[in-house]
Amino acid sequence: MLVKVFGSAVFGVEATTITVEVNIDKGIGYHLVGLPDNAIKESSYRIAAALKNNEYHFPGKKIIVNMAPADLRKEGSAYDLTLTIGILAASNQIKMDEIDKYIIMGELSLDGSLQPIKGALPIAIKAKEEGFKGFFLPKQNVKEAAIVAGLDVYGVENVLEVIDFFNGKGSLEPTRIDTRAEFYKDLDFPEFDFSDVKGQESIKRCMEIAAAGGHNIILIGPPGAGKTMLAKRLPSILPPMTLREALETTKIHSVAGKLKEVGLMNQRPFRSPHHTISNVALVGGGSYPQPGEISMAHNGVLFLDELPEFKRDVLEVMRQPLEDREVTISRAKFTVTYPSSFMLVASMNPSPSGFFNDPDAPQTSSPHEMQRYLSKISGPLLDRIDIHIEVTPVPFEKLSDDRKAEASVDIRKRVTAAREFQSFRFQEMEHIHYNAQMNTKHIREFCALDEESKQLLKTAMERLNLSARAYDRILKVSRTIADLEASPNVGPSHIAEAIQYRSLDRDGWLG
Repeated sequence: MLVKVFGSAVFGVEATTITVEVNIDKGIGYHLVGLPDNAIKESSYRIAAALKNNEYHFPGKKIIVNMAPADLRKEGSAYDLTLTIGILAASNQIKMDEIDKYIIMGELSLDGSLQPIKGALPIAIKAKEEGFKGFFLPKQNVKEAAIVAGLDVYGVENVLEVIDFFNGKGSLEPTRIDTRAEFYKDLDFPEFDFSDVKGQESIKRCMEIAAAGGHNIILIGPPGAGKTMLAKRLPSILPPMTLREALETTKIHSVAGKLKEVGLMNQRPFRSPHHTISNVALVGGGSYPQPGEISMAHNGVLFLDELPEFKRDVLEVMRQPLEDREVTISRAKFTVTYPSSFMLVASMNPSPSGFFNDPDAPQTSSPHEMQRYLSKISGPLLDRIDIHIEVTPVPFEKLSDDRKAEASVDIRKRVTAAREFQSFRFQEMEHIHYNAQMNTKHIREFCALDEESKQLLKTAMERLNLSARAYDRILKVSRTIADLEASPNVGPSHIAEAIQYRSLDRDGWLG
């Protein structure tokens, strides 16, 4: 008897529906075709044990299972439940009237209980698009899939619940989630707050500008100056995610299997990989490509602490994603693209000892050692960072001051207001939402300068010997400063402030 059941495969952040055809005939043998990997081939042992332990039987006949489309590589153990229901239906152990109206996914344990799967959200979105009535999946993943309205999502703990549902015995209810309530939950309670930071007013100003325009920023200063503390508080002043951004971010974390019984992500991600990270772990990849740290930081912050300690080739592979805001991973048979629109926040010591330019500390690094240390970061990578700022240690008077600094919520209001200006400005453009995403054409259009501003910028370019890309960065940052002041035009004061934030371009910075 021939039965069709449906599962799903995830490539990149999109799902493809897989038709699992099960045919049982006279003879003996279990034949699985359609490019399954080893995890799927081993499923027959898990299925047989799970059925026996739940008083059902694995048919002792010739079973042929085809996973279509047959030219698409299938991987992982998430098809266990799909195959189990197909085999039971083909052997008349469950009714098959409604089976083709559902997507069924889950990994089986030997006792019939279900283990979580990856990519539940993209699968649910695809199921809704293709008109399926519902989706069966492990209970641990039910919150992320239930975000999709108009689809009955059933979270199950044991294969028996699915069998009873199709046999009309169980009382399984679909999970309902109020997406908007989930989205607005706990929005105004950041874990780290700028009110904890004593002094550092100029750095906070830089952080505010970076957050308002989505600009990349690098903090340079000696150990203990507060670089990491400031970076960790940056997400608390970023504007709240839109529903579209939350859905995009949740999809990526769902594909990576990192959601852990969470529904919609409403906080911007903050990723801080260690400097021993590999190329593949940073940008994504592997024989079956998985998203890397830059994609996990999509719509959030990627913090690279001690930037020169990262391997140079690891930093260089980040150059293109920083420009394109997506990363494409190509393999012989397929190509996947992951979004990677993140804010890069980097920190570094100015020298190997960390105390260069500090009058109170002995300079223990020779000029040659310092040059070698700083040369680990290439010019093209530094050019892609809009704001360079020096962080100096906080004096005792400010550390011991009992007054509370400005809270993140207040700074976020100004940032959000500036972002609203930008959203209005770029409303006709599909892929541009804030100033850091502008290309050269948009810069010419939206950052027009008067004669005084042009002269000021020309002098700075000549004296600091800045590249053409640095010129664009200054214009982008000055546009953001103008937005924070609700100014329609970029003026000389905005240009002058933006020029200050190119520390590493200054001649004599090493001397």
